[in-house]
Amino acid sequence: MLTFQLLALAGLLAGLYGIYIRYIETKRRALPADNSPLKGNPSHGIAYAFTKGMMPWAKESTRLHMIAYLRGIGFHIGIFTSIGALLISPFWRNLPPLLSSTLIWALTIGALLGAAGGLMRIIEHNLRGLSLPDDYFAVWLVTVWMAVSAVAVWNEAWMPAYYVLSAITLAYIPLGKIRHCLYFFFSRTFFGKFFGRRAVFPHPESMK
Repeated sequence: MLTFQLLALAGLLAGLYGIYIRYIETKRRALPADNSPLKGNPSHGIAYAFTKGMMPWAKESTRLHMIAYLRGIGFHIGIFTSIGALLISPFWRNLPPLLSSTLIWALTIGALLGAAGGLMRIIEHNLRGLSLPDDYFAVWLVTVWMAVSAVAVWNEAWMPAYYVLSAITLAYIPLGKIRHCLYFFFSRTFFGKFFGRRAVFPHPESMK
């Protein structure tokens, strides 16, 4: 079992190193000069982008598609649970039964929501037109990873397969769409800075 654990650790280190390289490359890219008159505080816009600006009612795309938004939130909670579960995987057998059951259900629900998202990309016309092969692969890879995680918590005979799949998933993070976990912070910062400078965000009405 130690060999498989080391394999998963290697996948984690490879993923972290790849994300670090992506971070360095992104930081080196020069942003276009913003010559617009300074009307607001860019830092206030950035703060808004990472707080109130992320609420579902702040964006039309989520406000009008609340079910899809909640599915995405549940899916990402499942992903974070999978990462946490991997870190404590050597101690799974020592977990209280209630915590093990909670972990299994959280991973199972995350996998089901991931599968729903994958099917939506196949069925829904607009999503299908926008999706690239990597979109499908990334969603189904993470979905299967969560499903196998749940099964491995329930039955340790699945642990070798779980560690192999964990290594593949983690190493793939900087190579495919999953790397948006890094670009998310750059995009929200640029968004908040751009509109904060123009006093668009935070909304003037909310500051009165």
